Amino acid sequence: MLALPQVATKMENTLKLTFGHSPCPNDTFMFYALSSGRMDLPGHNLSVELHDVETLNMMAMHAELDMTKLSFHAWLHVREHYRLIESGAALGYGCGPLLISRRPLNKNDISGCRIALPGEWTTAHLLFRLWSPTSGERFHVRYDRIFDAIDSGEADCGVIIHESRFTFEQAGFHKVVDLGAWWEDETGLPIPLGCIAIRETISDRTRLELDGLIRNSIAYAHEHPGEMLPYVRQYAQEMTDDVLRAHIRTFVNEFSLDMGGTGHSAIAELEKMARQAGLIS
Repeated sequence: MLALPQVATKMENTLKLTFGHSPCPNDTFMFYALSSGRMDLPGHNLSVELHDVETLNMMAMHAELDMTKLSFHAWLHVREHYRLIESGAALGYGCGPLLISRRPLNKNDISGCRIALPGEWTTAHLLFRLWSPTSGERFHVRYDRIFDAIDSGEADCGVIIHESRFTFEQAGFHKVVDLGAWWEDETGLPIPLGCIAIRETISDRTRLELDGLIRNSIAYAHEHPGEMLPYVRQYAQEMTDDVLRAHIRTFVNEFSLDMGGTGHSAIAELEKMARQAGLIS
């Protein structure tokens, strides 16, 4: 049986920490024990907020949260203010963004297309720019509006993330390129999509304690699927059970517990390629 940390007594001198993550199934799965109060950090009151990933990226640009999920692309821009936590990441193989369209397209067609992307600071946007440096007209909408943007004619194609990768074919879209597969072919490394980062002003001790707390929260979710599932489900109401489970299996993996040396090599490679392309300074 997993030994859970003791819940902190809420006293006047308890320190409040804000933590933001997305409502996507991989995040609600991993952080259920924290959001539900099953786990806490003694001496701290962890206040959890849920926002879509690009909102979290923008909040990180203004250092609004003490600890946050954000895209690795965004983290490269705020790394002086936020340090990585080793657990809780979205990083792995076979889980990258996809460029899709209603009609078959090839790479040569993209320069004349209008492309819908799920946020300026998402890793999906960075990967697309690396794959297609001379892309057409790019614009950003929330990740769950990409299908609609293509269907309405607002976009000719779009980059999808999260659960859309499991449903785009059923919805009648064509895959132009799997940007994760392209990345893996180019680098041989897992694709670094999202991470957990903490303000650099927070002590090393607290950072390490929170790292351990996240690992315990992931373990708790695996050990209590019946208890966790209703919480995940309320933020994924339009998702079938099969898609929900596939989403969690894909994005919650060994790198979620510890990015390790391979994970850090992937982050370093993403930064190097982005700098060489002039996409970050």
